[in-house]
Amino acid sequence: MTTESPAHTGGAGHDAGILLVDDMEDNLVALEAVLGVLDVPLVRARSGQEAMRALLRQEFALVLLDTAMPGMDGFETAQRIKRCEQTKDVPIIFLTGDETAQGAGYAYRGYAMGAVGYLRKPFDPWVLRTKVAVFLDLYSKNRRLRRLLEEEQHRLDDFAGRLAAVESHLAAGGTADTARLAREVAALADALDELRGG
Repeated sequence: MTTESPAHTGGAGHDAGILLVDDMEDNLVALEAVLGVLDVPLVRARSGQEAMRALLRQEFALVLLDTAMPGMDGFETAQRIKRCEQTKDVPIIFLTGDETAQGAGYAYRGYAMGAVGYLRKPFDPWVLRTKVAVFLDLYSKNRRLRRLLEEEQHRLDDFAGRLAAVESHLAAGGTADTARLAREVAALADALDELRGG
């Protein structure tokens, strides 16, 4: 059994890569060939179990998931991904080779499980790259937004701590000179204006 292995590592501002889940070696090679130009880490998984282990070990911007795999198929794998708190928000694009009427039912089933996309094999390389690039961009923007929110929270926490110190001093009946107290209040006012302007 093949274990997960990085197929390509790169930069382009993305810390999270793409998880490629398929039991067929040829399909994994084809995905790597199409997506290699995006210069992001590509990680292989040959089964649903391997996919879950990879998802719990590192962060991914997207999962490309084959529907038909022995043992735990793509739909069961997707259910597990969506039920797990750590992985529930990772977008999934299903890939299938089924050209029959059942394929349409697969698409409905996939979307009902929370998939964000569904492509039939053989897929158009340009379409696949374009879809994947959109989710990489969304991941980067969400990551920047989370970082900004964390920074804002730190600033609010700092402001609250400084304000609590002044309130504590006043409640204790401190005898600090008026000028010092005025400076502290002015500094808090400036911090508040900065928070409002930010």
